[in-house]
Amino acid sequence: MTDIDVLIIGAGPAGAVSSAYLNKMGYKVQVLEKTVFPRFVIGESLLPHCMDHLDAVGFLPNIKKHGFQLKNGAAFYKGDRRLEFMFSDQHTQGWSWTWQVKRANFDQILINSAQEQGVPVKFNCTVTAVNCTKDVQTVTYTDGDGISHTVTSRFLIDASGYGRVLPQLFDLDAEVSTIPRGAVFCHIHDTKRTSQAGENIFIHSFRQNQAWIWAIPFSDRTTSVGVVSDVEYVKSLHADGGKGFLEHIRTFPDLKGRFSEEELVFEPREILSYAKGVKQLYGEGYVMCGNATEFLDPIFSSGVTLATGSGYNAALLVHKHLQGETVDWQGSYEDVVRRGVDVFRSFVLNWYNGNLQTIFFAKDIEPAIKKQICSVLAGYVWDETNPIIKKHKTILQTLADYIKLTEAQN
Repeated sequence: MTDIDVLIIGAGPAGAVSSAYLNKMGYKVQVLEKTVFPRFVIGESLLPHCMDHLDAVGFLPNIKKHGFQLKNGAAFYKGDRRLEFMFSDQHTQGWSWTWQVKRANFDQILINSAQEQGVPVKFNCTVTAVNCTKDVQTVTYTDGDGISHTVTSRFLIDASGYGRVLPQLFDLDAEVSTIPRGAVFCHIHDTKRTSQAGENIFIHSFRQNQAWIWAIPFSDRTTSVGVVSDVEYVKSLHADGGKGFLEHIRTFPDLKGRFSEEELVFEPREILSYAKGVKQLYGEGYVMCGNATEFLDPIFSSGVTLATGSGYNAALLVHKHLQGETVDWQGSYEDVVRRGVDVFRSFVLNWYNGNLQTIFFAKDIEPAIKKQICSVLAGYVWDETNPIIKKHKTILQTLADYIKLTEAQN
């Protein structure tokens, strides 16, 4: 006999969603979380597709009460050129809006919602050892008082995010193909915000497409501002208390002095070499989801949607497994998750090689193409009725080449 049916490591979005679903299906679950909530984490601009997962587990009413900043699109800038994608005008039939959130508050609401539904959560617990077999998963952890405990479960879900518990314990980390990049960022007061800049994420490209600035406005008139680029450039901006970073965002021409005299909510912070990969997403008695699997790049705000999506899909399959059904974890889970990740990967690679900027800032962007791209930006990366998704590995290069040729001829 095991202590519980499903043990979930991690109380972030993936853990909250998967635990809520399995609890609703009548399983005895337990969530172990290393930190104490609320805790700061980056990844503040959501995508509409995550609303499907949050709605499925009944979290939306609690989130709506908080009054987060509504987000109905995304805007990209390059010099004096601007392109806005509105989620109401996309190829896929899905949500046309979502939120921009301070993740400390948002993640707290999600796991609180799971607890309200009956999910037990233990915080300040560090997993030190895991042994997985076909029938029994044994996890050893220490609590906040340093006392060691052992718990057994029928199945294990690793939703540990950046903690990456199983990848580290089972030696599953894999190399990533992208160059090392980092981010330097802060939260800042935003009293000069215009109505145009007050709702959606704004992304400004510079340094020959190798760097970009995000500006994510929140409902309390503060804004998350960050710069993403290669590690060495990010380090230089973060040096001396972020002096270079603050100078940059206060004088960057495209921001038009928006942050020139504003006060900081917190001092600049940095994250370096954030891209992570994993050799496999499942094994005997366990499955991994969210950032415990793979993290690409923050450019398209994919993190939370991939977390909630993989957490929800993992829970569906764990339910089938515990009901005695044969589950094709490779075809029904790993291949599916990686297909979505690969679509985002194509967009990330084509952002940094300049192809997306060529497409975004063409003299005339074809409306149908814009709708298809918008669906990817909304997170609907598994919709294979979308031609951009079906041909994502080649179509962006083809489109960029065609636009360059056409504009050269004209």
